[in-house]
Amino acid sequence: MTKSQTEAEELPRTIVRRVVKDKLSQSSDGEDVILHKDALLAFSESARIFIHYLSATANDICKESKRQIINADDVLKALEEIEFPELIDPLRVALNEFRKKNAAKKSGAKANEADKKRKLEKDSAAPNEEQEGNEDDANGICGDDDES
Repeated sequence: MTKSQTEAEELPRTIVRRVVKDKLSQSSDGEDVILHKDALLAFSESARIFIHYLSATANDICKESKRQIINADDVLKALEEIEFPELIDPLRVALNEFRKKNAAKKSGAKANEADKKRKLEKDSAAPNEEQEGNEDDANGICGDDDES
C-alpha cells in the first residue's frame, strides 16, 4: 500500500483525539488527559481496523441476504457476530436519536419548502405593475415617444 492510500484510510486525528480525550476525561475525574503522539496513532489505527472488520462482516451479512446496500440492522448483526454485543444497545440509542433529529430536520425543511412555494405562487398570481407598464410600452401605448 502506498503512502497516499494509507493517509486516505486514516481517521481524522483531531476527531480521534477529541473522542479519546472525552472518554478518558469522563473516567478520570475531569482531569486533563495528555495523549502521546504514538498513543493517538495507536487509537486511530485500532479504530480504523475495527471499522474495516465491522464493515466486512456487515457486508457479508448483507450479501447473505442477497442485497447490495448495507443497512443499520446489518451493522447491529455484525456487532453481535464479531462478539461486541455490549455496543448494540448504545448504537441503537444513538441511531434512534439520529433518526429523530433527521426527521425533525426533514419536516422543517418540507415546511420551509412549502412556505416558499406558496409565496412564489402568491407573487406570480398577483399582477405586477412594472410588468404591465412594460407590456404597454411594447404595444406602443406609451405617449412619450409620439412625434405628431
